Amino acid sequence: MNSYPKKILTVPQQLQAYIDAGMIIPSMEEARTALTTIGYYRLRGYNFQLYDKVSRQYSPGTTFSGTLQLYQFDLELSRLLFSMATNIEVSLRTRLCDALLIHQDALVLNDPSVFSDKKLFWQNNSALSSQIARSNDVFIRHNFQNHEGEIPLWAAVEVMSFGTLSKTIKNLKTGNSSAYAVLADYYRYTSPRGRLVKPSLKMLSSWIHSVFVLRNICAHNSRIYNRTINTSPELLITDRLCSRPLHNGLYQILLAMKYLRPTDDMWKGFCQKLQELFDQYHGTFDLNCMNFPADWTEHVFI
Repeated sequence: MNSYPKKILTVPQQLQAYIDAGMIIPSMEEARTALTTIGYYRLRGYNFQLYDKVSRQYSPGTTFSGTLQLYQFDLELSRLLFSMATNIEVSLRTRLCDALLIHQDALVLNDPSVFSDKKLFWQNNSALSSQIARSNDVFIRHNFQNHEGEIPLWAAVEVMSFGTLSKTIKNLKTGNSSAYAVLADYYRYTSPRGRLVKPSLKMLSSWIHSVFVLRNICAHNSRIYNRTINTSPELLITDRLCSRPLHNGLYQILLAMKYLRPTDDMWKGFCQKLQELFDQYHGTFDLNCMNFPADWTEHVFI
């Protein structure tokens, strides 16, 4: 086995590495505590934009306490985003159930004729079956005991993972009398000509997948700030940046969340908390590190 070229650093060595790279550490005790509770390599993610790989030095004035502030900002931002993503997920479950009721079949999720790609249908069906089998929810046990294990639509969507939910919606058949037409009606938007328009399945699916990806990042306590988020929601024409960024950041996903908002009031409340968080940590973070344009509030707020 080949030996890894870099050696793991002890906490004293980590502190020295920071000092050697020009970082100011006002409190060694605060730094030691952070390195033993948060971790050197997690905190490094909040310094990437301040570190010159050529000189191996941090920008003048970079402080460890500033890094901790940025970490705390990111932590609170993640919690706020996760809460809204959860609300979006719950509303999507409810609305998918409502849309599929046009088929008047409680077991419609077992019907491949409702879905476009039959192979994907069976893959989703397999994933959902596993999620149902793992569930200990009382309404699942009720159907096991009283209905020969048949799980109706309204019970199945409650144990469906966000990933399976996203793939199930993406695989719906489209058309004027389809379940998708009912679902898309919840997410109409105003076109540049002022008409209310339903999103295409491709567009809606891209929004849902983007929120799903962000939700997983938050759920796994990963960094939001200054990172590329590898998903591309299809933005409305009025929200597209004049110069398309090479990589998507939080801003693009926020717009997808806006399009999927359960209610206007819920989104307004979220935006108010987001603005309060930004105000609280003013000077700590750089909006450019999240792909935010100067006029971001005109697009994100309603």
